[in-house]
Amino acid sequence: MPITTTAQPRPPGQLTSPGQMPPDNRGRSGLRGVVGLARAGVRTVVRSWTTTPGRLTLIATGLVILTLLTGLTAAVMAQQKTDAVSELTNRREPLTAAAGQVYRALSDADATASSSFLSTGDEPPALRVRFINDIAQAGVFLARAASDPEAGPEISRQIDIIGEYLPIYAELVGTARANNQQGFPAGAAYLREASQLMQSTILPAAEALYEADTRALADRQAEARGFPWLTALLVTGLLAALIATQLYLKRRTKRVFNIGLVVATAAIVVGVLWSSAALITQSVLISSSETNGSEQVDRLVRARIAGLKARVDETLLLVSRGEGQQYAEEFTRMSEEMAGKDGRGGLLAEARAAAEGHDALAATLDKAQEHAAAWLKAHAKVRDLDDEGEYLEAASVAIDDTREDSSARAFNKLDIELNTAIQHGRQNFFDDASDAGAALTLLPWGWIVLGFVAAGGVAVGIQERLREYR
Repeated sequence: MPITTTAQPRPPGQLTSPGQMPPDNRGRSGLRGVVGLARAGVRTVVRSWTTTPGRLTLIATGLVILTLLTGLTAAVMAQQKTDAVSELTNRREPLTAAAGQVYRALSDADATASSSFLSTGDEPPALRVRFINDIAQAGVFLARAASDPEAGPEISRQIDIIGEYLPIYAELVGTARANNQQGFPAGAAYLREASQLMQSTILPAAEALYEADTRALADRQAEARGFPWLTALLVTGLLAALIATQLYLKRRTKRVFNIGLVVATAAIVVGVLWSSAALITQSVLISSSETNGSEQVDRLVRARIAGLKARVDETLLLVSRGEGQQYAEEFTRMSEEMAGKDGRGGLLAEARAAAEGHDALAATLDKAQEHAAAWLKAHAKVRDLDDEGEYLEAASVAIDDTREDSSARAFNKLDIELNTAIQHGRQNFFDDASDAGAALTLLPWGWIVLGFVAAGGVAVGIQERLREYR
């Protein structure tokens, strides 16, 4: 008789066989669930599209989403434009101006230190105070330039170079002054070493810092006046969708207008007209702030930099006692870059031509050209006296600003007029940029309100048509 066995039921949780785990289908089941839901959603949409009420519901949903998205995008765009203009006036332009002042203070300090060595007897206290003030101002403006939270590696590198070598330069000048006061000839050697450090390392870093900040300012201006392509694309698509929906409803319902959709379309058209007027005005004013403001300031700052370089060369040429032919050559190159051969050319002439229509700036630049011509004339006298062996008289004409015919007097007047012209240019920039920001007032909030009005118009307009099918 065969022996039969009865399978015993497996207790819950017991493995089928030792060491064997049942397959885990939870991940696969979850994926199947997502795919199933997606398929069910697609089937629902397809079924809805086969009926007029379902089709209208889908159209309304899509239009409301597109309207809210367009309103939000336009509001963000307008706010970004507003922020860009605000950054121009509150940060980028002041940082660029600070970088320019760093160069001016450092270069003037070098010229002042050289002038001190041309003085007979004790060092004039005024020159000593001016040198100390220049070094202090350079530190203040350098700290301001370093406060940029978006400073790139190039700007940071130039700031580090200036911060590292400026104390060394000041120490060399101090050593040169101490030797000069005791009558030691080593003083001139220390001064030349200090000036070489300034001219070959510190001032190039300051100029690179200014150029980097100037490029950042120009990039921000271009961004502020750029065309909002994404917003324009969304607005165009929304208007096309609204018009297409109204044409569809006209064919289906034999009614010419749908009040809700007309209101929605009108709200978007108002936003388009408002934005167009505001953005065109803003773009024109930003361009004006660039042409009459930042570009003019840059031109004047470069003229000032060239003039400061030439002034340093003028003093070092005398300090070198006939051994500084390179200083004479650079003086000619820098002075011609700034004002031409007669004071009426170069960057000053370009700035004067660009100042037409700005009476205050034009008058200031006329005076600057007069002082530039006087400076070049005084420099020629300094060179003639030095060539004739009248060194002390040449040095007096070069540094004594109490003399009517002195080079220092003419250059100081020129530098004052250049600084005044730069301030005029900066004011033009701030006026135009501030007006550009005012043109965008309330536009971000306006788009938010118009977006909700348009979305509400779509919902109400299509809801009225859906009621007819109930």
